[in-house]
This record gives sequence, structure tokens and C-alpha cells, in this order.
Amino acid sequence: MRRIKRSDRLGAMMQTLMAHPNRIHNFSEFCDMFQAAKSTISEDVDILKASVGQFGYGEIETLTGASGGVRYRASISPDAAANELKKLATALSKPERLLPGGFLYTSDITSNPEVASLLGRMLAQMFYATNPDFVLTMETKGIPIATMTAHMLGVPLVIARRDTRAYEGSAVKINYIAGGSGEKLETMALARRAVKPGQKAVIIDDFMKGGGTLKGMAEMMSEFQAEVVGVGVMIATKEPVVKRISGAKTLMTLVKADPSTGETVIEPTDDLTNQGEVN
Repeated sequence: MRRIKRSDRLGAMMQTLMAHPNRIHNFSEFCDMFQAAKSTISEDVDILKASVGQFGYGEIETLTGASGGVRYRASISPDAAANELKKLATALSKPERLLPGGFLYTSDITSNPEVASLLGRMLAQMFYATNPDFVLTMETKGIPIATMTAHMLGVPLVIARRDTRAYEGSAVKINYIAGGSGEKLETMALARRAVKPGQKAVIIDDFMKGGGTLKGMAEMMSEFQAEVVGVGVMIATKEPVVKRISGAKTLMTLVKADPSTGETVIEPTDDLTNQGEVN
């Protein structure tokens, strides 16, 4: 095999790490890939650490022990996060986005791969320390950002349905109260083979008003004897103040939505920026 230049190794290593975020790569994997000594690979990792940190792309960690290695965790600095969320809040505050019932039209934004990736990075950053086994969301609008969150966390995505699907086999079905005032009863279903007892879940959704759907997903996890270790949403309404689920982390708050005038006010929260860069 021809000798590989350091610049080529660094590019290939960074591509490997970023393609599989939050996954631990053993040093021997890179030693075999490049036919290089462990000391050489270790020096390469130190260079990548410094570069990633300098430009705010996240963090590269080295872990010791039998299961140790190197992993990349995507993150965003507090200042950069605040700036990006401010731009998103401005775009989402346009009057034409306000829908009946105080909801917002967000599908075009959350389905943009670049935006979904950014939101997924932010949401994942809040839950690295929980070490979840999977991300759970409810069909359908939350799927893009939940997918990117799962990708950044390096775990599978599990999707709860509004009804059973024949191609998913037998399922657990529950009823839950949608919204925060108990005005509507909805149904949620999840394939039995999707979750194993004892697993840890992070619940992700695009919008929270009363928190009923999020509460329903948490109740579904109880049926599977799985633990909910975090709940994150892109936007939560300011009212009602008391949600049906507590402890949810949000990126933005819908402060005002006046259907008569179309006036909409969305503001970034500090749930992410108060945490620092990587947990």
C-alpha cells in the first residue's frame, strides 16, 4: 500500500468521524485503515481536536480503557447558537405563518436539510450526557428534526404512529389527551419490537402547545418499561405556562400569536446557550 500523506489521513479521518457522530472509533480502526502506527494516529487526532475546537465545529474526544477510542460530537457555540436561533425566530415570526388555533406553519423550514441538521445538532447537544438508546418522535412534522437529532446522537429513530401499520407487526396502542386543557382524545401506536425494556429514550418534537402529545409519548415509554431521559422541542408556546409534561427543553418560544392581526412573536430560549458547548 502506498504511503498516505498526513493531509490525506486527516481529511479521511475527519470525514469518518463526522459521518458517524457520537460513535466511538477504536484507534486500531484508523491504524488498519491507513497502515500507520498508533502514535501517528494519536498525533493526527490531536491536530483534528485543535482544528475542530478552533472553528467551533464541535468536539473530538479521546476515551481511555478497553472500550476507548475517539469520537466526534457535533455542537455549536453559545454565541453562534443564539445568532442562528434569532434568524430562525425572525423567519418564523412572519404573519402568514400563523394558523388557526395558534399553530405555526413550519414544515418548509424543518424539511430543509440544512436547517434540520442545525436543529438536530442543537437538540442533540442538550442530551449527549443522557446517553440515550434511541430518539422517539410522533409522526409526521417532527420527523426531520428528530431524524437529525438521532443522527447526531448516533442512535436509531423510533416513530410513534397515530394508528397501527400492518407492515410493522403487532403494536401497543394507547389513548392520550392532546393539548393542555384536556379537550381532545387521541390515539398513539408503537410497534412492539421497536423498544426493549430498560432502554433510554430522548423524545423530540417540533412544536409543543399544551404538551399532550409529548406526555402521550412518555406514557407510551412506560408501557414498554423504557426510561425517558430527555424531552426536546423546537418551539414551545408561552401559554399555557403549565404543560402536561415537565422538564422539556426548548429552542424557541412562541410568545405571542394574534389571529386577528397575524402578529407573531417568537424568541430564542436560553436552554441551549446556558449549557456551554458540549455536555
